[in-house]
Amino acid sequence: MASNSGLKMLAAVLALAMALFVEGSLGESIACEKLDKDACAFAVSSAGKRCVLEKHVKRSGQEAYSCGTSEIEAEILKNLIETDQCIKACGLDRKSLGISSDSLLDTTFTQKLCSPQCYDSCPNIVDLFFNLAAGEGVFLPKLCEAQGSNARRGMSEIRSSGIAAPGPIHSVKYTATLPISAPATPPY
Repeated sequence: MASNSGLKMLAAVLALAMALFVEGSLGESIACEKLDKDACAFAVSSAGKRCVLEKHVKRSGQEAYSCGTSEIEAEILKNLIETDQCIKACGLDRKSLGISSDSLLDTTFTQKLCSPQCYDSCPNIVDLFFNLAAGEGVFLPKLCEAQGSNARRGMSEIRSSGIAAPGPIHSVKYTATLPISAPATPPY
């Protein structure tokens, strides 16, 4: 009979093998345009470009979906199809159309993104939203720090703090020790 730690080790090895299988199941290189709509969102091509699900209307009036290559680059990751575990842990949906920072204003989404299950375990998704937040002038680790009390208020405070978001961090875990500053007084 195997020990409990032996079973955990076996489960971890199987999980890693499955993740590698999913990443490499399409061969050595991933081209976004060749991905099925159920694998497209949150995937990264072999060239390091993020894949994006797009909706088109056919001549018949029927909606059709295709996978395209966005201009957004992943910092380090290439040739990756995100795992179902990360999609679920981070509160995402594979049927998401496009890539947007709007979801950062949704407190339910931000709580899932900032949870240890997502933030510490899903570097592809964290890298994507780190860069989307930075594009809005928001430092994702600060937003995650603020989300415990009120994410929407935290986003407003961070946006008005005058602190520019630095470039992406290349490690798996993102941490910050900057204090959250009070919002500037509006000019009215």
